[in-house]
Order: sequence, then structure tokens, then C-alpha cells
Amino acid sequence: MDLKQHIRGIPDFPKPGILFYDISPMLAHPRAWHYCTAKLAALVADWEPDILVGIDSRGFLVAAPLALNIGCGFAMLRKKGKLPGPTIAHTYDLEYGTDTVEIQADAIHPGQRVVILDDLMATGGTMAAGIDLIRKVGGDVRGAACVIELTFLGGRDKLDVPLEVLLKYDD
Repeated sequence: MDLKQHIRGIPDFPKPGILFYDISPMLAHPRAWHYCTAKLAALVADWEPDILVGIDSRGFLVAAPLALNIGCGFAMLRKKGKLPGPTIAHTYDLEYGTDTVEIQADAIHPGQRVVILDDLMATGGTMAAGIDLIRKVGGDVRGAACVIELTFLGGRDKLDVPLEVLLKYDD
């Protein structure tokens, strides 16, 4: 199955000059969505994760069903102030400024094998921050996976763990 047929490009979103790769058509197509999660399961299985961490917000859509598929737990990595209860934060640099991601304080136990997922890898900043935060709370980050990688942005170069992707866009 050609999953690119189920990805919609939306020009000038969220701002002029950006081409947004929308996975919504794939989510709405049961066979394509099942195929996507089955392929991702095969890619991350060798890492033997105890828990999958989804990055806010479309990463939740990828990681939660995948966790069910492979029989492990799921946790959310969110922007500051979006999770209930005690959290642990990590602030990281952006091109202009900083941003902060958080995870619930009891989401990851020391030594747990973790795989981090998102729908799309662009510049790699949020994924790298997620890896740093998971390590900060004692997780063993085995790898990362995404449905889409925008290879021309070089995000993979910011990661020090293996990255698996289903679809690559080179421009």
C-alpha cells in the first residue's frame, strides 16, 4: 500500500511558506491506518519497548494504538501546563527562544525501555528534547519512530538514537 496516497499536503499552514503534511486522510481510511500501525509495530518491535511515549499531539494518535498493538504501555509528552498532577519538565532551545515539554512524574520508571513516537520528524528539536526528558526521568530510550520524515530539514541529525520512519519527503 502506498501510504503517501493517504497524506494530504496543505500549503501555507500553520503559516505562509510551510507545507503541512496532514495524516487525517490516513486516519480516516481503516485499511491505510491499520497498515501504518502494523508497519510501525514491525519497525519498533526489535527495541522491545516497555512503554511508548507519544509527542503532543498527533504523536498520541500514533503511539497509543501502536502500544495496544504490541502490548506495552503508553505515556504522553506534552507542552507545559497540559498534564494533570505532578510533572517533570524539560526546556529546550528553539531557533528563536525556548519551549518546554513535560511528562507526568510517575509515567516512566527508571530502566524502562522507551520508544518515542510522533507523526512527523521535521527539525528534530522536539524529538531530541523528548529523548533528553525521558533520560532525565531514568528511561532507557531505545529509539524513535515517525510516520513521516522531512529529510531536507535534517532533524535526524539531532538524535542520538536510531530513528525509523515509514515515509520520507525530500523537498
